[in-house]
Amino acid sequence: MRQVTLNIQDSKFGFFMDLISNLDFVKIESDDASPTKEEILQNIKTGLREVEMIERGEMKATTLKEFLDEI
Repeated sequence: MRQVTLNIQDSKFGFFMDLISNLDFVKIESDDASPTKEEILQNIKTGLREVEMIERGEMKATTLKEFLDEI
């Protein structure tokens, strides 16, 4: 089996995926590195909720040092 990496314009990506998903000899692996628009929006909403909770004192803020230590 061979593997090909392609760079597709965002505007053509949906069309391309529809096209190749109909080919029985092509195996499509999910690309977890590229979040969907819905996932990005949900992450932003979650972050804003957390900021509000920190401001109200309902959640403890993480210091930059603690954040960097996790990485």
